[in-house]
Amino acid sequence: MTDAALLSTLALVLVSVLLSLWQQLRLERDLLVGTVRTFLQLLAIGYVLTFVFRQNRWYFTAGILLLMTLVAAHNAAGKGKKIPGIFWRVILAIGLGEVVTLGLMLSLHIIGGSPRFVIPVAGMIVGNAMVAAGLVLNRFQADIRLQRREVEAALALGASPRQAVEGVLQAAVKGGMMPTIDSMKTVGLVTLPGMMTGSILAGADPLLAVKYQIMVMLMLSSATAISSITLGFTLYRAYFNQAEQMIIPGNSARP
Repeated sequence: MTDAALLSTLALVLVSVLLSLWQQLRLERDLLVGTVRTFLQLLAIGYVLTFVFRQNRWYFTAGILLLMTLVAAHNAAGKGKKIPGIFWRVILAIGLGEVVTLGLMLSLHIIGGSPRFVIPVAGMIVGNAMVAAGLVLNRFQADIRLQRREVEAALALGASPRQAVEGVLQAAVKGGMMPTIDSMKTVGLVTLPGMMTGSILAGADPLLAVKYQIMVMLMLSSATAISSITLGFTLYRAYFNQAEQMIIPGNSARP
């Protein structure tokens, strides 16, 4: 793609801005800021990756992976700011999903160990794990407040904290995994995902592109499952004190 062709895609942003003005959505500033950040951030990472690929040193690769994980954890943890230690709970969930999934792919020689393979694959894993973590946080916080009386009643009848929040926990974990599962059910029928589309546009054989996309979908299902379950099982503990009484983080009222 030429630079002129790339700049011409700004016309698509103009359409969005005009629609926002027409419907008085007041999204023009966000759209423009998002467009500028997209250009700057992607161009910056393009230069960084060019340098890292040429150097081909493991410590540069590790640094990129660590940075991606920290940024993803910070973004997801922002959805549960009042929960004690939420950043560390989220970074554990995302990191575990990344390490297990990427480690298996490397050990089974599914992908090569060079930065050209590791960094893009890790980026997809971390990005989807981040989204899953955010969904788990949102769902758990909403449901635990709605079902507080049921949880407290279960505790009063002798249930452990884990047993008392069983339904809330399962719903939150399912909520984190569901977008990936829905994508797996409709891939190829409703959408042609990024990996497959990019490969085809680059001139790859469609069947080869399909094989790569299958690998990606299975990889993401593993990462989101690990991250969602890990976050769920560490998250619920923040809602109980040492006496196994339920608390709502950030509430000044008595539990």
